[in-house]
Amino acid sequence: MRLFLILFAALALAGCQQAAEESSEPVADATETAEEMQPDRLVAVLAAQPEDMQARYQYRHPQETIEFVGIEPGMIVVEGLPGGGWYTKVLLPYLGSEGRVIGANYQMEMWPLFNFGTPEFIERMSTWTTDWPAGAEEWRGEDGAELGAFVFGSMPEELAGTADVVFFPRVLHNLARFENAGVDEFLTTALADAYNVLKPGGTFGVVQHEARPDMSDEFADGSHGYLKKEWLIATIEAAGFEFVAESDINQNPADQPSEEDIVWRLPPSLATSGEDPELRAQYETVGESNRMTLKFVKPM
Repeated sequence: MRLFLILFAALALAGCQQAAEESSEPVADATETAEEMQPDRLVAVLAAQPEDMQARYQYRHPQETIEFVGIEPGMIVVEGLPGGGWYTKVLLPYLGSEGRVIGANYQMEMWPLFNFGTPEFIERMSTWTTDWPAGAEEWRGEDGAELGAFVFGSMPEELAGTADVVFFPRVLHNLARFENAGVDEFLTTALADAYNVLKPGGTFGVVQHEARPDMSDEFADGSHGYLKKEWLIATIEAAGFEFVAESDINQNPADQPSEEDIVWRLPPSLATSGEDPELRAQYETVGESNRMTLKFVKPM
């Protein structure tokens, strides 16, 4: 009888161990599935966008860009110059209800420096920090990220050290162009805000129209829309960031501007072709601008 009890106990223990091992397998599979689902979520969000927006994927490569920068669901992301929401419309559903998108716009003192900076335009910009999030609510859907906004130079103190990623898509040329045009140093101020809003170890992602190294410094001062990569990396490093990596995903070798050209001659602006269909077709063949894609981190 004693021997029977010992054998029964041994068999029961073995059965429990096997059940424990079997029960642990679905947990591991669930974790793996969650990781695999993340790219699928981004793919689904991008596939749901309107056709005119998807037509620009060949130039803007949003999936590759978002993955390179390291934006993931649930993050807090500061997006520079969100404007009409090209990237915001992707980020809101991708980040999900646990995430947040915070728009960051130019300082009020900068708008009069543009030729479109009319009193009426400046008046509209004066309420941008409340108007933009309110208007962007329609892009959130049922499970979209929360929204917020601030202007460079006036970042709320409570945002300091909260963001996982700061993302500046084609933001820096005008800041560089007008750096010394006013009382404030606009580029310096924006980079300081980008640094201060990030968590230690947070990522600063940049997509920017890139000038060839052989172009003059006068051409590449931002007034034509282009900046030189070496200069931009050094400028961002001087703001305290560490350069991590670059990607060629947004490069376009067909964009070969002369010293007189501006980036806005190309799609989507096509600002200089006017009523000339041949010139317009030429620029449409070139496509959107050649862009550097850079990643920096805020040191721990």
